[in-house]
Amino acid sequence: MTSQPHTVMRKFEKVCEIIEKHNNDCSKLIPILQAVQEEYRYLPEDVICYVATALGIPSAQVYGVATFYSHFALKPKGKYVIKICDGTACHVKKSIPILEALLKKLKLTPDNMTTSDMLFTVETVSCLGACGLAPVLVINEEVHGLMTPESTVALIDQIIAREEAK
Repeated sequence: MTSQPHTVMRKFEKVCEIIEKHNNDCSKLIPILQAVQEEYRYLPEDVICYVATALGIPSAQVYGVATFYSHFALKPKGKYVIKICDGTACHVKKSIPILEALLKKLKLTPDNMTTSDMLFTVETVSCLGACGLAPVLVINEEVHGLMTPESTVALIDQIIAREEAK
């Protein structure tokens, strides 16, 4: 059984609003994708195709932009995105044991960096620009400096407790 057109439209209603807000202008593809990702927390494949069709451009072009910029995600991310710096200053100050503690605490592997409950996603980044606070990690937009494996696990425990209290 196929989807009814109104069901499809309802699914893409927010995407339509975003595209309309940008005047259906394909030169505004990056801000459109940024807004779509903010809505979904990633860029679903069907949404990429829909954006391409709505803007009258090839889906390969949209996909090319989405894969070129590291800001865009093609896989779902957790509610809390933890970016751990492994730049030179952080690496020297032992960011890898922090990453290992995070992976162990959240039961993640290098092949699967998002928890099954979609609460956490762990990413390593080359530099967060806070070298004086090394080792550093960012959870969503909040910077946490001078971290240790223990303080990182305690921070995760606080977030989990806060989420369970909701």
